[in-house]
Amino acid sequence: MSARILKALKKPKARRCAELTLGPVFLVAVWWIAFAGELVNKDLLPSPFATIADTAVAIAAGDMIHDFLQTLIRVAYSIAIATVLGVPIGIALGAKDSVYRSLEFVIDFFRSTPATAMFPLFLLLFGLGDIAKIAVAAFAAWLVIVFNVAYGVMNARQTRILAARSMGASSLRIFKDVIFFETLPQTFVGLRTAVSIALVVIIVAEMFIGAVDGMGHRIIDAQISYQLTDMYGSILAAGAMGYGLNLGLLIVEKTIVHWSGR
Repeated sequence: MSARILKALKKPKARRCAELTLGPVFLVAVWWIAFAGELVNKDLLPSPFATIADTAVAIAAGDMIHDFLQTLIRVAYSIAIATVLGVPIGIALGAKDSVYRSLEFVIDFFRSTPATAMFPLFLLLFGLGDIAKIAVAAFAAWLVIVFNVAYGVMNARQTRILAARSMGASSLRIFKDVIFFETLPQTFVGLRTAVSIALVVIIVAEMFIGAVDGMGHRIIDAQISYQLTDMYGSILAAGAMGYGLNLGLLIVEKTIVHWSGR
């Protein structure tokens, strides 16, 4: 999907808009067919047009915007923490293959452990407030960033490193001018994956860890009160947030890492 988005950004505006619109139209069409054809119980699946209309009303009223922004802020905090702590640690681990191999089990163990399984630990450490939600999401995102940055450092193109070394460049200069830039494409891969994971963890945390706002709280509250159009609309809004964050990172990556693949 990432490659398709980047390719779409290079096309003429009209064609690009048509291609980006096709997916949502297809989703609504399938949804309408399932609703109108009663492929799913109508008591469980409302009309897509009623859902879109009620979602527009909720957005205009401002209550959904508040929940949307609260979730977005929590995701932003968790990604900022994960990036600040993850990038330097990933570089330090990747710079020495022996160091990474000695810690590989610990990194892979926690990376493979579902973040939701860590909720009880973070609740004990940070309580029921926002700090616990942000901390568990930051931890899950941090592991992904560390792994990808370390992998990027270890797999930097040796030909460029050897060329710089043959010209008398110091180790610090080689790292600053060669390894760091070689690592950026893999770092952005880690960032995009980390954003997706952080959003999932924050949404789930908002559902079950004493939240009073946020998209996760809104979804579970609508489900309990049987407000299905609000529930489906909130799910669509959460999905749009994830898509927008991924698209934003792709644009930043295309701007900064313009040499990738060359």
